[in-house]
Amino acid sequence: MGTHDHGHAADGWVAPGIERILTAVAGVCALITVVGLVILWPRTDGKASADPLLVSADPVAATVQSETVGACSYDAASECRQYVVEVTEGEDRGGVFDWEQGIESRLRAGDEVLVTATETTDGAVTYSFFEYQRRTPLLVLTTLFVVAVLALGRLRGFGALAGLGASLAVVVVFMIPSLLDGNNTLAVALVAASTIAFIAVYLAHGFNVASTVALLSTFASLVLTAVLADVFVTAGKLTGLTEDSSFMLNALGVPIDARGILLAGMVLGSLGVLDDVTVTQVATVGALRRADSEAPTLHLYRSALDVGRDHISSTVNTLFLAYVGAALPLLLLFTEANQSVGSVATREIVATEIVRALVGSIGLIASVPIATGLAAAVYRPGAPVLPKDGRALPVWLARFRERRRSPRP
Repeated sequence: MGTHDHGHAADGWVAPGIERILTAVAGVCALITVVGLVILWPRTDGKASADPLLVSADPVAATVQSETVGACSYDAASECRQYVVEVTEGEDRGGVFDWEQGIESRLRAGDEVLVTATETTDGAVTYSFFEYQRRTPLLVLTTLFVVAVLALGRLRGFGALAGLGASLAVVVVFMIPSLLDGNNTLAVALVAASTIAFIAVYLAHGFNVASTVALLSTFASLVLTAVLADVFVTAGKLTGLTEDSSFMLNALGVPIDARGILLAGMVLGSLGVLDDVTVTQVATVGALRRADSEAPTLHLYRSALDVGRDHISSTVNTLFLAYVGAALPLLLLFTEANQSVGSVATREIVATEIVRALVGSIGLIASVPIATGLAAAVYRPGAPVLPKDGRALPVWLARFRERRRSPRP
């Protein structure tokens, strides 16, 4: 979520009737979201459906105490690296075991790793390398991120971090268990995205007309993105079975529609960029209305749209480069295999990223005129002005008061 400061002083140019309509529409969206949460709320934690014989035990932390190079136990003519490793958590904490790896192993003394324990038929426990332990650098990086956001955004940055935490909670508590429960993936994604949008937008930007307009614009763009994703994933016959995790879930017997998961990922992935663009466009319209209270609505729309064009050109490029970066190893692999660009592009694993990038970009592009048009319609020229007591004044009385307060030449 962005932490840039979007002013909301233009809310005073919104007529009370318009504000009530916006609030009512947002309330209907909130009601639909709550109903969706109730209907799609997971009935189980999603773990019971997996075959327990295929699920590995949770890895435990361990530390490499020492490293030596010597003859391999299985071939005296070859060299191997022998490690002494200490388990640092779990039931076997403090236990020490020997470990032999090939000479090309990159493990060194002092490395923190994750290991899995396997009990053999004779009751002995053997350990195998699972992954490097990256807890410390990730915690340091997260701390730097939080400090940077709070230092620049201050109170608004705190709201953005709270929105981020709430978004993660929605994904972990609702979305993932609901998907594992076998619910409709696209419906789960839309309900989760709607919940996240409500929490994130209002926490980061406050409860005001501008936030509501940005939220409704985000919903409209999100629905368009979901429809496009569904159409082109179906037309392209994309299965969603392009990653090892998809095949692993299938092997575990988890009742998940891989194609639906692909759609859900596209919808959720586009949300973060959409809300930033819509909030920016609404703020731009508000700033232009404050600068020229009598500007015609069409003029206001066109002026804000010029700003949106500059914003969208850089954002689309950023979005595209992000997807290309994720697929770069695949592009290098296929290019090295002397395959043509057309052949590479039609491979499902690459075509999936192309569809993801283009669908997200189209939804992003559409969000600019949607948010700009709605904001321009809301911030009407000569609309009743809201004074501090919140009661609407007629236009003539508001202008009379402004003239009385203006210093005489």
